[in-house]
Amino acid sequence: MAAITASMVAELRGKTDAPMMECKKALTEAGGDMAKAEELLRVKLGSKAGKAASRVTAEGVVVSAVNGTAGALLEVNCETDFVTKNDSFLALAQGAVDLIVQHNPADIEALGALAYSQDGFGPTLEDVRKGLIGKIGENMSFRRFKRYADGGKLAGYLHGTRIGVLVEYEGSETAAKDVAMHVAAMKPVALTSADVPAELVQKERSVAAAKAEEDKRIAEAAGKPVQSDEIVAKRIEGGVQKYLKEVSLYNQSFVKNDKQTVEQMLKAADTQVKSFTLYVVGEGIEKKVDDFAAEVAAQVAAAKGAA
Repeated sequence: MAAITASMVAELRGKTDAPMMECKKALTEAGGDMAKAEELLRVKLGSKAGKAASRVTAEGVVVSAVNGTAGALLEVNCETDFVTKNDSFLALAQGAVDLIVQHNPADIEALGALAYSQDGFGPTLEDVRKGLIGKIGENMSFRRFKRYADGGKLAGYLHGTRIGVLVEYEGSETAAKDVAMHVAAMKPVALTSADVPAELVQKERSVAAAKAEEDKRIAEAAGKPVQSDEIVAKRIEGGVQKYLKEVSLYNQSFVKNDKQTVEQMLKAADTQVKSFTLYVVGEGIEKKVDDFAAEVAAQVAAAKGAA
């Protein structure tokens, strides 16, 4: 059984806003598996346990560049927030996204092979990255990028340096920029309900089914009537449909006017969003959290053993 540390409990609480003891119980039941513990909390506590799940731990920046109908969004990671304010690091990130727009590299490796010089380092972007690692004293990496060049118009929005959005559209630039800001705020996962990835839908259905089973167990223990299988099935499907509306861009309530959906706003502006890309720094990356007390205790024990 994996040891459940205070830092693990704090990390899960930061992701879910669940009570501390519930977080500890979930981690214990999940054997220390953070993702499994988060899902267990969602089953027990409902959607409340997911409201802070967008909080991330890794550091870095998101940068963008648009040149006519070509544009790109790029995430560059580093180890500490301090480096995200370093001029050389920021110049590297912007230089890299400009290269993506200009040269259309196939992947991160191809991006690194492109010609680029900065701060006396070169002749490739990868050489500059390695040079700056030595100069700044901290690791940094290009994580992911998305390039557009299909002839559609592009509108972008950067919320500070941690959230970036690119929207491909036809129609009103003002409406498209409003959508980019909306995406940054509401973080949809797809354009329409039909576009939501099947694995996300299945996960949501599994959570809803597990929640229904938990409710049934509680009702039986309390001697209360248990809902029929038919009603439970409708509840589960209703929960899935609610989820699809919440995470699909067109179905979300527009942040500037919650009386209309994004789809209705776009229709009124005679505008069509063809696609969008949203990057949040560190999303999906688990940053190592050191248990300082345990580390000190281990060092003391090792020292006593060597004495």
